[in-house]
Amino acid sequence: MKKSFYFAALCAGALFMSAEANAQEVVAVEETAVTTEYNCDNTNHKYASWRDNWFIQLGAGVNQPFVEYGIGYDADVKTIDKNRMTAVYNFGFGRWMTPYLGFRLNAVGGALHWDNPTLTEPNNGWTKAKHVNVNFELMWDMFNSLGGVNEKRVFSIIPFAGLGGDYTWGIRDREGNIAAATNINGWRKGGMKTESWTLPVTAGIQFRFRLCKYVDFFAEARATFYGDNWNLCSYGDPIDANVAAIGGFNINIGGRGWNTFNECDYVSQIAALNNQVNDLRGQLLDCGQKLAACEAQLPCPEPQQVVVKDCVSAPLMSVVRFNINSAKIRKSEAINVYNMAEWLKANPEEKIDVVGYADRETGTAEYNLKLSEKRANAVADALVNEYGIDRSRLNVKCEGSDAQPYSTNDWNRVVIFTQK
Repeated sequence: MKKSFYFAALCAGALFMSAEANAQEVVAVEETAVTTEYNCDNTNHKYASWRDNWFIQLGAGVNQPFVEYGIGYDADVKTIDKNRMTAVYNFGFGRWMTPYLGFRLNAVGGALHWDNPTLTEPNNGWTKAKHVNVNFELMWDMFNSLGGVNEKRVFSIIPFAGLGGDYTWGIRDREGNIAAATNINGWRKGGMKTESWTLPVTAGIQFRFRLCKYVDFFAEARATFYGDNWNLCSYGDPIDANVAAIGGFNINIGGRGWNTFNECDYVSQIAALNNQVNDLRGQLLDCGQKLAACEAQLPCPEPQQVVVKDCVSAPLMSVVRFNINSAKIRKSEAINVYNMAEWLKANPEEKIDVVGYADRETGTAEYNLKLSEKRANAVADALVNEYGIDRSRLNVKCEGSDAQPYSTNDWNRVVIFTQK
């Protein structure tokens, strides 16, 4: 069907163009086969919907700040002191974008204890505070990258790094008072601030153990690096740090998994499309040859114009039948009224009689006369009101049951159209 359509369209275009030129060159359509050589490496690529591979992380552990150690009178303080270790709590939310790379928004917070060499006696520099640290961190699954993707791998090592913000508040001495500070030579400097805002950098490594599709156990070590004023004391090294060890659970929302596709699977489909293109080129060549054959027959003879005279057709005998004792036009009979209206519109000079009848076997003569009049008027009203026929073209008559146009009595419940 499409081939016939294209052929007809091409032939019509050729005929139109030939009317404006004395000669037309035939353009040959050359068929050129399309060949595409597609090389693939037979690699299974992993992908997933943005709704997949989200996780929630819950954990707890300990942290130890590394600040102004070895300053002044506290020069012999231990670098790592278990009395300075405090509890820390962890909440994270993130997603693995690929089997190799993920991200998380990670919050770590709790109490802090450290030695501040600027505090006066008798606190011996001991200071406490609370803090919360929120980071955006990128995560790298080392084993998936180096050993191949395995969704059921029991153990994975995941380095991570990120940036964020830290809020530390409630900085007090061991007695709970706002700390009074002195310099190294013992000169008293007055009250300290009690809170600080900083922008730290975080790095660490996580060890993940798969418990099931939906739950992992993790243990991670992390270090957060601050400017020297993190704890409101700027002595010693220019960088302060807080090291934490945390353990907990990853809850994988909907599980963790990946869809796979291999580009080599589509090579056969590409070849099939190329074959279709070549087939269409062959059909185009055929159309070009048929077009040339059509052009060889030009010019075409002019068609003769046939003049059709207007004529008025005579109406067929038409009737409208009614139910017993009814002057309402039945739906099945409305077509006869419509046909008569169309004939009157096509023949505006014609007039008709609309004659009503009734069945002699039912009702008295007087009653049937009135009933036939109602039937004739119902048909005339329909022609005027529904189809716009001028009432002057209708002559309404009622014969009652005195005249019976049909030998079968119940056929006489009708209105008959007659041409005047």
